[in-house]
Amino acid sequence: MLQHPPESLPSEATQTEAGSRTVYKIANCSGFYGDRLSAAREQVDGGPIDALTGDWLAELTMLILSRNRAKAPATGYAKTFVTQMEHVMGTCLDKGIKVVTNAGGLNPAGCADAVNEVADKLGLSPTIAFVDGDDLMPRWDELVAAGVGFNNLDTGESLVERGVDVLTANAYIGVWGIVEALNRGADIVITGRATDAAVVAGPAAWHYGWQRDDWDALAGAIVAGHVIECGAQATGGNYSFFTEIPNMMRLGFPIAEVEGDGSSVITKHPGTDGAVTIGTVTSQLLYEIGGPQYFNPDVVTRFDTVQVEEEAPDRIRIHGTKGEPAPEDLKVSINFQGGYRNGFTFALTGLDIEEKAALINKQLFAAFPDGQDQFDDVRVQLMRTDKPDPASNEEAVAMLKITVKDADERKVGRVFSNQAIELALASIPGFFGLSGGPGPAQPFGVFWPALVPAELVPQRVVVLGGGTTVVDNTGQGYEPVGVQPLRPELPVVPGGETSRVALGTIFGARSGDKGGNANLGIFARSAQAYAWLESYLTQERVRELLPDAEGLETRVYPLANIWSVNIVIVGLLEEGVAASSRQDGQAKGLGEYLRAKHADIPTVLIPPP
Repeated sequence: MLQHPPESLPSEATQTEAGSRTVYKIANCSGFYGDRLSAAREQVDGGPIDALTGDWLAELTMLILSRNRAKAPATGYAKTFVTQMEHVMGTCLDKGIKVVTNAGGLNPAGCADAVNEVADKLGLSPTIAFVDGDDLMPRWDELVAAGVGFNNLDTGESLVERGVDVLTANAYIGVWGIVEALNRGADIVITGRATDAAVVAGPAAWHYGWQRDDWDALAGAIVAGHVIECGAQATGGNYSFFTEIPNMMRLGFPIAEVEGDGSSVITKHPGTDGAVTIGTVTSQLLYEIGGPQYFNPDVVTRFDTVQVEEEAPDRIRIHGTKGEPAPEDLKVSINFQGGYRNGFTFALTGLDIEEKAALINKQLFAAFPDGQDQFDDVRVQLMRTDKPDPASNEEAVAMLKITVKDADERKVGRVFSNQAIELALASIPGFFGLSGGPGPAQPFGVFWPALVPAELVPQRVVVLGGGTTVVDNTGQGYEPVGVQPLRPELPVVPGGETSRVALGTIFGARSGDKGGNANLGIFARSAQAYAWLESYLTQERVRELLPDAEGLETRVYPLANIWSVNIVIVGLLEEGVAASSRQDGQAKGLGEYLRAKHADIPTVLIPPP
């Protein structure tokens, strides 16, 4: 195990205590590429911290970075991180704050060079390291020859047999490259596709000198990282009960005070806007997860063992998390060119909406020799945004969105959108479009999740001016170790009189994308409400509430320990965010959609007006 170097002493902040607990304070300054630019300075200047971290790499971001790199080979990383380093590098060095980020994207070396140029300009001399090895493109043929089929995690289909031109292929790497870089004295560590939580768990593992089989400690740090990696989502952002947050104007970013056993307190700097509550933390725990076993490169974290409690205002303690041995495979994020698409949105106004939609659909595809079969894929979506007896013109309008996809750009180019426009004076009354004029086809990317043996993906740690080290991934082969889910004693499911109200009257939710799948977590705020929720949200009920999921596999996972139920809808986002034809292509609003659904809820659970 890579141990904490003896010459590296804890910072002054580390020696502070929360109650009787010594903690290592890790602050987040970015939840996505495009997050608040000033967050790094706010975290560094707002109070004592030991490490500054940030996540820049959503699955869609890798495709965006590949397009940037295709235009300018020296790019392919998150440029905003470099700007943030210009803001805070000097202060971080003065205070001994370590910086760890996955902003390197597809080009960690280029990002490290750019940060080094900033240091030179500022007259500073930080030790900068980058961690790569995650990019499988240079080794693609070698891995295929070794028998890696890159089978889709959801469908089982082999990507190699499909024969596509891959744009990006990055394995999700974990903490040990980060630990090695910090052991070698790095002040700033820049990785490629490290997992969102690894940039938090890595500094914690380094500071406490955890072993690779310290499963519970690692699992606890992964949970802390998962909670703070999306920035202000942990302090009130995107929170169902946002009206209860005292000040939403400029939310503070979160801090995880990680303890030696992996437990943590989630907090924020005093005086910053927003709030850290059991609700905001639970929401983030549910964000973009699957089943109770949360697979990471270094540990399988058991989300069904997490315990959450309020220690004080804006201080939520997470403890008791159990971990299991790391999986033998790493997840791989692959993007390839999926073809071309075009679309048109027709406005349908007033009466006879269904009949108007049917006529347009029939007229449009009658213009093509093979009708809808002319295209590889056709999606027709009627969105009933209209209201009866409308109070305004806008309230009378429904939308008919028709999207076509094909490998042949010519089939879905102007030849399609021109046909839509040609209906303007020869179709329904009140015809107008919401897509502007006819447009050309646009390329789209496909996200493909797969696995690769961890032993085939060593991490390379490069310290600028200081040489290279190779670090193996954990990859010990996942085996359950007898961890039992934490299931608290629950009250009897309430019955009696019911009222038909929106689910969101009682329950909060958080949703998002998992490649082509959508994740939706819904949580209760009392044991009694959870007991009802668990009995109510069966697979059949989910399909009833969400007809969008018709014909798709739906997985329902109770998490009694945090009074929550997580739902995964396989394939709802089609072939990933970049390919999705849904209005909400990242499923960010799916949870609020479910909360708006009405149900017969026991009156005893409904709060008074």
